[in-house]
Amino acid sequence: MRRRDFFSFIGGAMVAMPGIARAQPAGKIPTVGYLWHAGNAKEETPYFEALLEGFAKLGYVEGRNIKLEHRFPNETPERFKSMAAELVSLNVDVLMGGAIASTYLRDATTKIPIVFMFVPDPVGMKFVQSIARPGGNITGLSNFGRDVAGKRLQLLKEIVPGLSRVALLINSQQATTRVFVEVMQTAADQLGLVLETFDARSLEEIEPAFDAMARAGMQAVTPVQGGLFFQARTLTPKLAIARRLPMLAYSRETFEYGALVSYAADQVEMCRRSAVYADKILKGAKPGDLPVEQPTKFELLINIKTAKALGLDVPLQLQQLADEVIE
Repeated sequence: MRRRDFFSFIGGAMVAMPGIARAQPAGKIPTVGYLWHAGNAKEETPYFEALLEGFAKLGYVEGRNIKLEHRFPNETPERFKSMAAELVSLNVDVLMGGAIASTYLRDATTKIPIVFMFVPDPVGMKFVQSIARPGGNITGLSNFGRDVAGKRLQLLKEIVPGLSRVALLINSQQATTRVFVEVMQTAADQLGLVLETFDARSLEEIEPAFDAMARAGMQAVTPVQGGLFFQARTLTPKLAIARRLPMLAYSRETFEYGALVSYAADQVEMCRRSAVYADKILKGAKPGDLPVEQPTKFELLINIKTAKALGLDVPLQLQQLADEVIE
């Protein structure tokens, strides 16, 4: 589907399939409420497109057999809270959101089904009772196993000679930050690396955080996953290169703007697949009975152009293991 089709109106050309939302009363169009992170749909590209594609593939047509209520809090805690409450007040049939948005949705209702995405530790963050049997009104898709942190830092060690100090770019206002810091710190300790956090709670604070990394003698940087740093995906790789900091990204979308390396699950596909969970719930499934989906494949992406700009030689063996190499 072409991008302009998405932003003119969502779904007008989708083709319907029979049997949608069988659990809904006759004549009632189900409503799905999605709490995003950014300030508008365009800023959420490509996730916004992927979600709509996911519903389209399942036969949903906006206005015919589904209504989509989108809210864009622009990474503002107060707006997250008020918009979550607003969606709940609409009595939608399913709520959806990324990791941070889902914490606000979880706090806003224990009755309306919630489908989350990108939650790094659903059990540890008390979203679900277990991966296999979530229980309650929440289920969804996780994208970060605890062993992934170690693999990411190991990649940096293999590429950066004598690596000993790694900067972790965090947003302390983000609900998922604690989990990321805990997991990354454990991995760093196991690899004999010093991990230091640098806080940026807004777009304006990101460049000063990179300046602080350079002053502190950091040798590489990796941001935690989150909406703020997704918004800054065009900025952070440039700041890293300018300060000669090899950057490991958590997504292809950031990697494509110049990060040195990325090792991550396909988050766009995850967003697309979230529609499957919403569809099952609309057809009568209980979220507490739907196992949390965990990624089984991680992409290794390497940017040789960035490596050369930083004066680094990426081992040939590592290049051969990569899913994609940018020359």
